[in-house]
Amino acid sequence: MINTRSNIKINDEILVFEYFTTSGEKDKSIISEAKFLLHSLLEDLKNFKINLVINKSYKYIAESYENVNLILINENIVDYLFKNADKFNKAIFIAAENNNNLYKITKILEDSDVFIYNSNSQAAFNTSDKYVMYKLLKNIVNQPKTFEFKTDDKGYWKKDIRKIYDKWSKETENNNLKIIIKPANGVDCENIVIIDNIQDLEDNLENIFPAHCKIIVQEFIDGEDISVSLIVKDKKAIPLSLNKQFISLDNNKAIYLGGKLPYECENKEKAIKTAIKACQHLKGLKGFVGADLKITPHGKIYLLEINSRFTTPYIALQKISNTNIAEYIIKTIENNKPLKNKIQLSGHIEFKKIKNNLLIKELK
Repeated sequence: MINTRSNIKINDEILVFEYFTTSGEKDKSIISEAKFLLHSLLEDLKNFKINLVINKSYKYIAESYENVNLILINENIVDYLFKNADKFNKAIFIAAENNNNLYKITKILEDSDVFIYNSNSQAAFNTSDKYVMYKLLKNIVNQPKTFEFKTDDKGYWKKDIRKIYDKWSKETENNNLKIIIKPANGVDCENIVIIDNIQDLEDNLENIFPAHCKIIVQEFIDGEDISVSLIVKDKKAIPLSLNKQFISLDNNKAIYLGGKLPYECENKEKAIKTAIKACQHLKGLKGFVGADLKITPHGKIYLLEINSRFTTPYIALQKISNTNIAEYIIKTIENNKPLKNKIQLSGHIEFKKIKNNLLIKELK
């Protein structure tokens, strides 16, 4: 590919975009969440002049904002940035890990000398690849037993998984061991399959995990699904909220349905400390970060994933935080200020995916 980028910078405005609304994605289930996230970010950025890159079909989302200069595109955001990133000075954006998009986008911006308020490309890579993250945090925090495989067209990978299953069963003395199979670079609960009977390993898995893709196999941890939202800078992390996650198991497939925050539980402090410890050991994390965890019935905390990006709870936090989160991230990082010890919340929010819509309500 020929690099056609110019060296002319637009100005000191902040480049903003959300991956799915730049792509023109039409899946209503995906786009409802994407629009809420983008709207929340735009609300927090009202005091800044911004250049918003968006697909022309979604320009209505931002037309009412006087501080927004719309840049309408009809192409993949990765391709657009490859040609135009070096026209911009600063960026804060929303993107997910699927297909390594978060890493690709961040790397293009870095290579174009764009100052970003998100985590750097190395952190995006390390957290996007779930096995890389597992190895980096091994012996730092509790994590489920994890192994990486590459699928093949002969089915040998299934035999290897059976061997791991037998090994883990003996180590845990668990006759009812469940395992999770998921993409090495996935997002939320996308394509997560739970195997509670090893014989089910033969059931149409090729339709979900085609040949020559990297997958993660983990032991399934019974317990409560939670997450912690944080702001991270210079290996210091401050928690914004503990969040309850609503996850449904339908035909052994995990489906993320939403959550509520702030969430109170007996093991709140242990969960928050686990998330902070994990973030402090991953270089390059910056800005808004989410950590997914499990609390077992016995109160043991397991880290499942670190998301080095804006996650769905930001939609709720933007409504009830006494601090403008995005503005705080920008000013703290740009002016090299230390993080505050705590950001106050006023109220409780529940957000749920109902069919193709994301419904948000304040709780009393």
